[in-house]
Amino acid sequence: MMAALAKAISRATRTDVDVETLKVLVTFSGACLLLSLVAAMINGQAASAALF
Repeated sequence: MMAALAKAISRATRTDVDVETLKVLVTFSGACLLLSLVAAMINGQAASAALF
């Protein structure tokens, strides 16, 4: 699946995209998304506690 995704990106951007580079980018993006969701959950709990 990663190879197919790398091939599609290579065709779309007309640059050579390596599968390993794509794995690093996907891992980093996933970690950042997880961190953002945790921060939003903590901030949401603090905001709701301040209202009541």
